[in-house]
Amino acid sequence: MTDNNLAIIVLAAGQGTRMKSRLPKVLHPIAGRPLVGHVLTTATRLQARHIEVVVRYERDQVVGVIAAQHPDADVVDQDEIPGTGRAVEVALEAIPDFDGDVLILSGDCPLADEQTLSAFVAEHRATGASATLMTAVVDDPTGYGRVIRDDAGDVDRIVEQKDATVDEAAVNEINAGMYVFRAAALRENLARVGVDNAQGEKYLTDVPGLLRGAGQRVGASVVSDVSVTYGVNDRAQLAEVGRLLNARIVRRWQLEGVTIVDPATTWIDDEAKLAADVTLLPNTHIVGATVIESGAVIGPDTSLADCEVGADATVRRTDANLAVIGAGATVGPFSYLRPGTVLGAEGKIGAYVETKNAEIGEGSKVPHLSYVGDATIGRGVNLGASTITANYDDVSKHRTEIGDEVHTGSHTVLVAPVKLGAGAKTGAGAVVRKDVPAGALAMSVAPQRNIEGWVEKNRAGTGAAEAAARSQTAE
Repeated sequence: MTDNNLAIIVLAAGQGTRMKSRLPKVLHPIAGRPLVGHVLTTATRLQARHIEVVVRYERDQVVGVIAAQHPDADVVDQDEIPGTGRAVEVALEAIPDFDGDVLILSGDCPLADEQTLSAFVAEHRATGASATLMTAVVDDPTGYGRVIRDDAGDVDRIVEQKDATVDEAAVNEINAGMYVFRAAALRENLARVGVDNAQGEKYLTDVPGLLRGAGQRVGASVVSDVSVTYGVNDRAQLAEVGRLLNARIVRRWQLEGVTIVDPATTWIDDEAKLAADVTLLPNTHIVGATVIESGAVIGPDTSLADCEVGADATVRRTDANLAVIGAGATVGPFSYLRPGTVLGAEGKIGAYVETKNAEIGEGSKVPHLSYVGDATIGRGVNLGASTITANYDDVSKHRTEIGDEVHTGSHTVLVAPVKLGAGAKTGAGAVVRKDVPAGALAMSVAPQRNIEGWVEKNRAGTGAAEAAARSQTAE
């Protein structure tokens, strides 16, 4: 149910200059979602009354992604006044009648999970504090704001690193950048925050000090798992946070009954769904909204993006995108399944086969060295080695239709548009330009001609000529 006393503000206005990228920092992806997408997914699970996302840098690009993935979130534009304090202030202006608790999250901190944040809000409410900070104790606090406590151990203030004294910079309790405030106290004190600091910004971190100065309580919740506080400021941190998130996802599926032989080389996107008794072999990537049913074996060296894999199917050393693989089917090795490929139950796509926009019926086989594009193939079909559907005439794509129980000879070329009726066959090397009736044999064979003595005449002195001469002498 909706928590009517909770609003969430997600800060996503920064450029992230240390990323050295044309892409806004919060749009860099890990586990199949942009950083801000992970934060908003978690925020949605908390069922807050309001979710406000503050944007500025590359505003239209960021808003486009948010609107597509999280249409229920409200977007708020930060004005020319810099700083996190101003970002929160404009978000509060968008919900003027709200008077509950405000949870503030950073759009570049994707590891803060629902359980951690729920406990954080609950602790804030239980203590009756005007503000509660999430903090962590770290070995190297470089880059983080320091949490300064008074002699009684209560939070006194937060000092940004660029404004810290030598003693303050030595403190290893850091501000994680996540807060819960009472809305009224936050509004009142943000109005009092100035820009008298090294960066000329309106800092949200000044508010706890103002609250303490007014005699109000400021709490701190120290997290036991410091990784939930990790933010992303550069590509090295992006990779590390991505690794940690993937480790969580892998472990979750292991506990759900999925066998993952080598977690270090197995990558699974957050949207993927795996059934119990799936096996993932080393160097396997499960990308996007891929769904894999029970008993399937995937890998090694396989990437599946937005695919569906049926029960007990086997897919090895394969790259597939937007493909459907039926129950009990086998794919690979070294297969390339492009969008629109549908392989029926118990079917086969074998070694060095490429398919695209192809429907391959139940029990049908494309064993090796073939290209099948823009085709409909019936049941029980066997395409001989190096069968090709020539679907493109340099202007348009055309479709090939193959009926049930068709068998083609090796190196058959089917020049689309063309139809092969049920039970038809082709001879080896056939080039099929006309429809083939059901049960017919299609051949395009010229009489074989042998030119005697050609090698000795035209390749004199070669090993082949000498071998031919010896053979003729022996005869």
